[in-house]
Amino acid sequence: MPQLRDLPSIDRLLNEPGVARFAEQFGPQTVRDILRDSQAVIRSNASNGEIDPSALDTSFYVGVLQSKTQNATYTAIFNLTGTVIHTNLGRALVSQSLWRSIEPIVTRPTNLEYDLVAGRRGQRDAIVANRLIQLTGCEAATIVNNNAAALLLVLNTFALEQEVPVSRGELIEIGGSFRLPELMARAGCTLREVGTTNRTHLKDYEAVAPSAAMMLKVHPSNYHIQGFSAQVEAGELARLAKVHDIPSCVDLGAGTLVDLAKWGLPREPTPQSVLSQGIDLVTFSGDKLLGGVQAGLIVGRRDLIDALNKNPLKRALRADKMTLAALEHTLKLYEHPETLRDNIPLLRTLTLTQEELAIRADALIAGLPSTWQAQLEESSAQIGSGALPDQNIPSMALRITHPALDADSLAKRLRHLSTPVIGRVTQGALYLDLRGADPLDELLENLASLSE
Repeated sequence: MPQLRDLPSIDRLLNEPGVARFAEQFGPQTVRDILRDSQAVIRSNASNGEIDPSALDTSFYVGVLQSKTQNATYTAIFNLTGTVIHTNLGRALVSQSLWRSIEPIVTRPTNLEYDLVAGRRGQRDAIVANRLIQLTGCEAATIVNNNAAALLLVLNTFALEQEVPVSRGELIEIGGSFRLPELMARAGCTLREVGTTNRTHLKDYEAVAPSAAMMLKVHPSNYHIQGFSAQVEAGELARLAKVHDIPSCVDLGAGTLVDLAKWGLPREPTPQSVLSQGIDLVTFSGDKLLGGVQAGLIVGRRDLIDALNKNPLKRALRADKMTLAALEHTLKLYEHPETLRDNIPLLRTLTLTQEELAIRADALIAGLPSTWQAQLEESSAQIGSGALPDQNIPSMALRITHPALDADSLAKRLRHLSTPVIGRVTQGALYLDLRGADPLDELLENLASLSE
């Protein structure tokens, strides 16, 4: 039997081609640490100094590295889960043309906070803010790093150490177990619950309005209440806020700048439609229905936006140059609504026809190993990530089974491909939703490496 002294040295292993490619991809120190840890386990398990012969073979260490580096770096994946805007899988996609267009801005010095006309320091949000003003008709706008930050900034600016009434039916919990009451506490304001879970009336707000610092309405974008229910509309809250001379704000969550119904998708309120009801401020996300990158967008009254920009928290929550560059390019696309579907990957994915999905299915079925039994089924896809929770869209999915492997094993095989493929396991089978099968050629090439 081989002895501990026969274990290959770490330096020798790093020079083996199979190991060297991991060092190039994940970093030599990361790979060195994994190899050392694996040999430490071998030493601790050695009996009388004897070890398993496999511990001498480079392929053993390659297998360890394959297992241990799965979560060692960010990597591209195929999202075939049926949730299009998936929080865990990067939310909305940006197009390659967008990325190419902003490359000079993020790889070279830029006028991020420089006024080229005046020749002095400028305002970093100004360019994106101006586009939001044009698209929504608001007086002013500002940008932070996500929508939770947008709401935090609003609450801290206008309701610090004061009460803010919120309907019990709008006390949302967002991904990662972050809850609105906890965010409000961190913002330094006091939550005043009004109404009930399913029914809230204007009189509930009127009863607490004299002591309120502002009126807040939260669009329940990640759940839906139906049946015996009632809610106060944005316009009603706006009028009540004006009577008491306090700001009003609607947190839209997902937020879209266009009427999605024009593409046959479920309707969602737009910031401009909310502002038209008299609301002072609207917050929404940049990487959900807008189809851009992670950001929190705030639009509304100029004096209120000015106050937000003066809050010291604004600097802590501000967006970086890559975010602002990508947002500016995305918003520019909205000035050409007739070409939006072609230029916003999210809209293109959401509006694929059943016929287009069926063509993808035929190609995938032909590309799978013969033992992977695939059956095409009509299904439904979620838009996802807090967008239109009560509305699904028609889709097509492959139901995958195998005579010797269960659904979890099939899903694991796909996750371990060079470009991981993520499906969903339900009803004892693996389902691959075809809306995420793009680029199709790359997906087919990737699946070709699957074994029977």
